[in-house]
Amino acid sequence: MKVQQLLFKTEKKAPADCIIESQSLMMRGGYIKPVGTGVFSMFPATKRIAHKIETIMREEMDRIDGQEVLFPVVMPGALWQESGRFDSIGSELLRFKDRNGIDMVLGMTHEEAAVQIVRDVAQSYAKYPFMIYQIQTKFRDEPRSRGGLIRTREFTMKDAYSFHTSQEDLEKYYEICYHAYERIFARCGVPEVVAVKSDSGMMGGRVSHEFMLLTDIGEDTIVICPECNYRSNMEAADCIVENAPCGVEELAEVHTPGYKTIEEVCTYLKKPAINSCKAVLYQRNVDDSLVIVFLRGDLDVNETKLKNHLKADIHPAIVTEEMGVCAGYIGPKGLPEGVTVVYDESLRTLESFVAGANKTDYHYVGMNMARDIGDVEYVSVAKAFEGGICPVCGKHSIKISRGIEVGNIFQLGTKYTESMGLQYLDSNGELQCPIMGCYGIGVGRLIASVCQVRRDKFGPIWPITIAPWQVQLCALRVDDENVRKTADKLYEDLKKLGVEVIYDDRNIGAGSMFADADLIGVPLRAVVSPRTLERGAIELSARDKSFTVDLTADNAAELIKAKVTEMINAISNVD
Repeated sequence: MKVQQLLFKTEKKAPADCIIESQSLMMRGGYIKPVGTGVFSMFPATKRIAHKIETIMREEMDRIDGQEVLFPVVMPGALWQESGRFDSIGSELLRFKDRNGIDMVLGMTHEEAAVQIVRDVAQSYAKYPFMIYQIQTKFRDEPRSRGGLIRTREFTMKDAYSFHTSQEDLEKYYEICYHAYERIFARCGVPEVVAVKSDSGMMGGRVSHEFMLLTDIGEDTIVICPECNYRSNMEAADCIVENAPCGVEELAEVHTPGYKTIEEVCTYLKKPAINSCKAVLYQRNVDDSLVIVFLRGDLDVNETKLKNHLKADIHPAIVTEEMGVCAGYIGPKGLPEGVTVVYDESLRTLESFVAGANKTDYHYVGMNMARDIGDVEYVSVAKAFEGGICPVCGKHSIKISRGIEVGNIFQLGTKYTESMGLQYLDSNGELQCPIMGCYGIGVGRLIASVCQVRRDKFGPIWPITIAPWQVQLCALRVDDENVRKTADKLYEDLKKLGVEVIYDDRNIGAGSMFADADLIGVPLRAVVSPRTLERGAIELSARDKSFTVDLTADNAAELIKAKVTEMINAISNVD
């Protein structure tokens, strides 16, 4: 391929709405073009990267006995009604009617299709276990598309579904897939991807992990313990606190004129926030009924945990007089009837604390849950925090980081097989529902994530295993006959050796040519110019600036081929 014929256009500046560096570089480098909100076209270079990533995925899925299938993007709504998700999922699922008035959906995930395809062909235990996978377009009507390919509405995904006759077999295969994912990310040039415990969300299941590429621009918050390697998404992270003994005090109502926030009240009363109780108000989406969460004053509510506990979607409450609560002075004693109250675990061992008195301008001091409120159910709905206690090793070592989710795996159990009537005859001739696992990686998101962590200020630095080309050949001063002849020969020799090479023989200045090469981000660059030929050499350099060497023109192609092979092996040789 010659740059002259390549469909791309570089820009000195990215559009103003680019919010992260990878989006900026991919827009400037001619990789993607927005079609609509959260919908992009890929230019040839990006498609080549995607193809290589998909090839790696196929190889690793085939390695663990996966069978490739292809599900439809458009599915009848009746299929999703079988699982119950047609109604339970919100507006992220795009629903429409065809010309016959039949409900249809655009697939945002394919559990239903996976069950449907095997329902009539996996009716005996002898078929199990097995795994099917696809690489397919999906659509999620994402409310907050951002970051170029990081969060889109239309996207390509590798998703796999395994079927088992026992939980033990699922857990064994889940571990196999876990390590297959580690190999995929390592072969794509990002071995630093880590797996974290996660919340299953709409997917269901008891056990799930997300694979995170740690970066400051990540949209997910990650809880990490460097002491024991505990890792979790903030949504699923345990929040463990120690409440120091402070003695049980007498309950007293005190005047706190105009002081409503925890900071204001604790400062006024000269009490630490860790000895206070915070009230956070929500309403259920379905009926706007009031939910009050009480937790230690220095903590925040983990809304995902709260939703899971309530088994309902929620939103921050809009307080009205009809609710019968006194905003800014809400406490657990003297609440109106009919309110759902949730008590966080952080209050369980708090001997004496400050809390609202449910009366304007008044708080209680010396409150004790057991004495003043009675026997209540405690649940864990608080967010983990920096310096908190690790739930594994017990040390005050929790660190908070950011990450981009590039993959996820779930132990789904029988959520879909039971609801959709997938059964098989076991060895005793009895009907059973198989147990499922689910495993996904977003292709476009992985491309953008790699770009985010493999770059400099001039452009991407693609790992050679997924780079659009392996070598960029730059001919400076193509009007020089010797330069043209040498560069043309090297181009043909590299192609004969199977090296993926893009050749820039445009008659432009070195600055413009190298700027474009930086934005294309090919890992190796071979330069032919009057200056290099004066010293009888072709200059070979790494895009990451790790080396620059002179190669003799006579065997340059073979030496470049050897370097390409060396770089590929350095990334691809993973267990």
